[in-house]
Amino acid sequence: MTIILRTASTGDCNELFKLASQLATSYVLERDAFAKAYSSLVTAPHVDLVIAESDSTVVGYVLAFHHQTFYANGMVSWVEEIFVQEEFRRQNIGNQLMNEVEARAHKRGSKLVALATRRAAHFYESIGYKESATYYKKSL
Repeated sequence: MTIILRTASTGDCNELFKLASQLATSYVLERDAFAKAYSSLVTAPHVDLVIAESDSTVVGYVLAFHHQTFYANGMVSWVEEIFVQEEFRRQNIGNQLMNEVEARAHKRGSKLVALATRRAAHFYESIGYKESATYYKKSL
């Protein structure tokens, strides 16, 4: 199986909505809200939205933000979402998506790549990530 990684385009909205709907556990995705966010994110200069395709079918994606910080003396990158369809897992696709984010973060001058997870710690540890902090959230 050949996996192609590419930057998402405006035409990928419906396919990514299907995948993001499977990822979401705390919220139910609303199509209109998703489409509005998607159109903003897909063109934002501080965002990387990368798609993994197999035989022209979208099988995964990663959404990363890049921003300046004080604590790291510059740019850091944050992986907000990463998802691979269940039937395509354990085929190195998640690793390829993370490698792509890391390469893009490095090119932007990021000092680090970070993320939060509650279901995939073993995966991230297997590709060199270390636990660093506790994640807190407050719904508004």
